[in-house]
Amino acid sequence: MVTLVVLLIFSIFLLWVGITPASMSLLSPKGVNYEVAALMSMKNKMRDEYHVLDGWDINSVDPCTWYMVGCSSEGNVVSLEMASMGLSGTLSPSIGNLTYLRTLLLQNNQLSGPIPAEIGKLSELLTLDLSGNQFDGEIPRALGRLIGLSYLRLSRNRLSGQIPKPVAYLSGLSFLDLSFNNLSGPTPKILAKDYSIAGNSFLCSALHMQNCGGVPRPVNETNSDRKTSNHHRWVVSVIIGVSCTFILTVMLLVCWVHWYRSRFLTGYVQHDYEFTIGHLKRFSFRELQVATGNFSSKNILGQGGFGIVYKGYLPNRTVVAVKRLRDPSFTGEVQFQTEVEMIGLAVHRNLLRLYGFCMTSEERLLIYPYMPNGSVADCLRDNGQDKPSLDWSKRMHIALGAARGLLYLHEQCNPKIIHRDVKAANILLDESFEAVVGDFGLAKLLDCRDSHVTTAVRGTIGHIAPEYLSTGQSSEKTDVFGYGILLFELITGHKALDAGNGQGQKGTILDRDFV
Repeated sequence: MVTLVVLLIFSIFLLWVGITPASMSLLSPKGVNYEVAALMSMKNKMRDEYHVLDGWDINSVDPCTWYMVGCSSEGNVVSLEMASMGLSGTLSPSIGNLTYLRTLLLQNNQLSGPIPAEIGKLSELLTLDLSGNQFDGEIPRALGRLIGLSYLRLSRNRLSGQIPKPVAYLSGLSFLDLSFNNLSGPTPKILAKDYSIAGNSFLCSALHMQNCGGVPRPVNETNSDRKTSNHHRWVVSVIIGVSCTFILTVMLLVCWVHWYRSRFLTGYVQHDYEFTIGHLKRFSFRELQVATGNFSSKNILGQGGFGIVYKGYLPNRTVVAVKRLRDPSFTGEVQFQTEVEMIGLAVHRNLLRLYGFCMTSEERLLIYPYMPNGSVADCLRDNGQDKPSLDWSKRMHIALGAARGLLYLHEQCNPKIIHRDVKAANILLDESFEAVVGDFGLAKLLDCRDSHVTTAVRGTIGHIAPEYLSTGQSSEKTDVFGYGILLFELITGHKALDAGNGQGQKGTILDRDFV
């Protein structure tokens, strides 16, 4: 009986200090949280010039409240988003003890030393970005064990040695970036859907294995042999030069004939521009016509100031959302390519990931993953059910997720991205009701047609900050105001702007009396 009473008192004490049953599973026999210990080891190995790690406390049992640390609903650390924080020093091997980690973003710091092979123990890791640091040594072969990894960037470091075959053979990667290092030796076959190995001077392909690594072959020639060889080289050079000139002339002639036929003989046929943008997939306009049922009105998911969004089904049964932008003449090819590339590089679990694009002379389209639970605005509206689809726990989780997404846009993107239209309709919900910020970067994309004008007001009435309306100048504060209105919507369930129905109040949510 005494034992039961002691256990009950101890359990109440643990709950009082914030130790839940989920966090108890992370405690060692000595009461130390494994994840806290791993994070503190990381902190001790880093130099923190701007004191961004000051809140990491060894006496805390809950790292989920720490800056740059994201946790699952069960209380496990699932993300470390530490990009562009001025961190130096080394990366501790204890990173391998964060067994639930899915996202690790450390790009654009000054971290050095080897990449810990212990990262290969993170079996749930989906995104790994260590680019823009000073890591040296070889790429750990252990990274090849991360079969669930979809995004791997190690570019702009000082890595040397060969590309490990286990890493090259990761077939689930959407993008692999090993560019601008000191890698050498033969290049293995890379199975990632898209990859970059540019800027590695000592890499060589299988076609030039005899000169692999830049090591010259032994030469033993007499002077006469050298003269003969030089003469032969001169003759070969002349032949190659004449041949290249002839081939180039023929190619130009063929291109001119093709252009003439397409312009004057076949009429104005809509063609897709042939270029790629990083790891994004380029779709043909015909593919998207088929996927959306020729942009059938039955497949419309929503529409707004940027365009109409259609539900689409790809041949591999992937469900996507296709945004058909309004007024496709707003930007030229180069501007579109530049801005879409910037949007595509913004990768965060609380941002809507750009999956692909389509560009023709008449169309501009962006392709995103389909969000099965729609938007926050959809879920907050009266659904005719006794029980709301968003309970308070979900609403709090949505508020935190949207805040993390906006923080990433403002402080971890380079250059930063100002959303300019933060609202409930632009916060989407995945299958787990995780908040995903959508439509970021599109305001700037649409402003490319007036690149010299920076005061065009974009946004939705009821969500626009007063100073933005009066000056036309947007900033992070503009988005923070919109986020505040979003919080009001989450708390009250009311629309930001209500036109009224003759019975209720009308006006903005800030004008309403909720007392």
